[in-house]
Amino acid sequence: MMKGVIIAGGRGSRLRPLTNEMPKPMIPILDKPVMEYCIEQLKEHGITEIAVTVQYLSNKIMDYFGDGRKYDVNLTYFEERRPLGTAGSIKNAEEFLDESFVVIYGDIISNFNLTKGMQFHRSKNSLVTIFMTDVQNPMDYGIIRTNETGKVTRFLEKPARPEIFTNQINTGIYIMEPEILHYIKKGETFDFSLDLFPMLLKKDCPIFGFKTNGYWSDVGNMAKYEKTVHDLIDGSIIISG
Repeated sequence: MMKGVIIAGGRGSRLRPLTNEMPKPMIPILDKPVMEYCIEQLKEHGITEIAVTVQYLSNKIMDYFGDGRKYDVNLTYFEERRPLGTAGSIKNAEEFLDESFVVIYGDIISNFNLTKGMQFHRSKNSLVTIFMTDVQNPMDYGIIRTNETGKVTRFLEKPARPEIFTNQINTGIYIMEPEILHYIKKGETFDFSLDLFPMLLKKDCPIFGFKTNGYWSDVGNMAKYEKTVHDLIDGSIIISG
């Protein structure tokens, strides 16, 4: 079984005033913080050893979730003194990440089948597998082109309208091998989408995209937050937990 990583260091500036006094992963969705849905999704697919990378108002996350015992998981925290970016933050957890692991951003709610993604990842001998989905407007996300085998051939972060070549986006859920940590320097700011993925593509490393169906929402701004709450209230989606 794999380990898990929840990236929970985000400041959430587009969610102010909600995030003035709480970190983005603690934003309430109905009766619980958004990060709790991440924990439940990982646990549903058998992942109970979970690293949590924290930075902004980190004590509020650690005080609320503790060691994870009440969720029947084990949470280990890795704190950044300053923001290191998405890839830089997991470099801090290098000693913990001694086997394949699933990464999920702490502001995401989805019911994607992680188990099928893990099976796909292993079948391709992939270094990084990116969960993908289609959206109507991909300008806020990284867009991905894959070939007939699923191998990523092109990646562009937050394209301008004339640059859009697909509606297929990076969902911020990944499966990775520990070897990717060799490409990240400790203590340096480094981002998955802006730095690591383009580097790996240039080196022709095996990066694959896993196309999946299901519900997915990133609670990145107030409009998305409100839509996610309404989706859960009206029962149009079913989330684990």
